[in-house]
Amino acid sequence: MKIFVNELENYVDKEITFSGFVDAVRDKKWVMFVILRDSTGKVQMTLEKSEESNSSMLELMKNTTVESTIRVTGKVVSNEAVKLGGLEIIPTNIEVTSEAEALPFDFNNLDGVNIDTRMDYRWLDMRNPRNTLIRQVESCLTEGMREYLYKNHFTEIHSPKLIGTASESGSEVFEVKYFDREAYLAQSPQFYKQMALAGGLDRVFEVGPVFRAENSNTNRHATEFTGFDLEFAHIDSYEDVMSLEEDLLIAGLSKVKDVYGEKIKEVFGCEVIVPKKPFPRIKLGDLYKELHDRYNFEIPTEDIGDMNAEAEKLTFKLAQELYQSEFMFVVDYAATKRPFYHMRDKDGKLQGYDLIWRGVEITSGAQREHRYEELVKNAKEKGLTKDVEFYLQFFKYGCPPHGGFGIGLDRMTMLLLGLSGIKETQFLFRGPNRLNP
Repeated sequence: MKIFVNELENYVDKEITFSGFVDAVRDKKWVMFVILRDSTGKVQMTLEKSEESNSSMLELMKNTTVESTIRVTGKVVSNEAVKLGGLEIIPTNIEVTSEAEALPFDFNNLDGVNIDTRMDYRWLDMRNPRNTLIRQVESCLTEGMREYLYKNHFTEIHSPKLIGTASESGSEVFEVKYFDREAYLAQSPQFYKQMALAGGLDRVFEVGPVFRAENSNTNRHATEFTGFDLEFAHIDSYEDVMSLEEDLLIAGLSKVKDVYGEKIKEVFGCEVIVPKKPFPRIKLGDLYKELHDRYNFEIPTEDIGDMNAEAEKLTFKLAQELYQSEFMFVVDYAATKRPFYHMRDKDGKLQGYDLIWRGVEITSGAQREHRYEELVKNAKEKGLTKDVEFYLQFFKYGCPPHGGFGIGLDRMTMLLLGLSGIKETQFLFRGPNRLNP
């Protein structure tokens, strides 16, 4: 098993084998210092030139390039003079496990390096400690939310991403060749989450890829991203869904703050703020009025009944001014602007919401329509027939009242760390003009 840098303090005065990247070589008159790196930090390896037994290792390291990988056997020694954690490795054997060629750019200094060049060499870009931290923070956020759901009786499912019909609307889907017929990449696991509830699972969630054939080149859109989706049964209203999302986000952000809060402040200069329940709520009509009266903002005609990017930014400003909150639930959207499976009350009012965080929508949630006759009626109203026939079958044989939502993990991580775009957030970005690496 590999020993990591952040575990070395447990091995003082013991002989170990350590593997990592060669971060730097400092060849002094009497001694050679080699800085080794892994995903948890850096450690110094020290080679005294006066020691005859070190001659072959000194010669080896003189000819080993930076960013090569090596395996070192040696003793972990405590040394207060060493700035890297007060520890060093005194080697007895060194093996070069891979030799690195000259780098196309310095990943430790990305100023002036084009973002697309960085994406072309993403495996090098990732070696920047800042980018390593992004991945670790997203993983920690996911872990915190997963832990909350497991503790609250949710079952993790894995739904297919190859589907036989064009899902919710027939638009914004990728077609793929599937033997002798067409198939599609799933826009979301929505239908399958609901199928699981119809199958008797009370609470389900999924973390997996989501595909959107949107030719959008904004800083927050991608054609493939990681969705964190959940659905749960036996609810009374969409207020239950909003309440659970509050608890979920509090759990995830609390985990990140506990594990990486100080590091995020040091590297990204921003605070991990854990919200308190309840998040503020506002009706869409009231929001329009507030935005008009306070900021002279008029929602464009084509967006009436919905939001746009400018409205989302101003909603964040309003949430801070009125409630000292980074979050705002917006309710009472027009049914015409939402999917057919969102429930409406007897007056036709949509039983759903959007959640705005730091000026960006991170969630669309709702109580779902579980009554077969109402679903059929809503689907016909939207002009959906054959594409949703398989989905409608789930509700013929009894299905409990339920609701849910989905969160884009990449977008949420972008907002959490104050990043300028989703290209930096995603492990490997996919957009209209990028399919590699």
